[in-house]
Amino acid sequence: MAEALLDIGEVARRSGLAPSALRFYERKGLIEAEGRNGLRRAYRPETLDLLAMITCARDAGFTLAEIAAFVRARPADAHVRERMAAKEREVSARIAQLTRLRDSLRHAAGCEHDPLVECPDFKRALGRVPRG
Repeated sequence: MAEALLDIGEVARRSGLAPSALRFYERKGLIEAEGRNGLRRAYRPETLDLLAMITCARDAGFTLAEIAAFVRARPADAHVRERMAAKEREVSARIAQLTRLRDSLRHAAGCEHDPLVECPDFKRALGRVPRG
């Protein structure tokens, strides 16, 4: 038995996105309405998974054009795969940077060094001082 379609209001509620954002994503070709429920657009339940990926990618700094290319990508799309690999490297570098920042803040929260920014452990956490 096929799952029932979700109307635009339900998709908006579950995804946390405004209906206008859903219509915008539809115009950009990122999602597709499966039909209508009266005058309201209706979507397949798996659209929620796609919207979660789109939201995550946008939050990570991907452009809508990049997201659209990823959504439409097929195994033979070498250029898109290369862009995905480049983005993965960017995301990994950003994660490493944020991890260093988190570690330095964690250390700074209890550090007694004066001034704090000169603390060798603080600097090491930021990656400015090699471990020795």
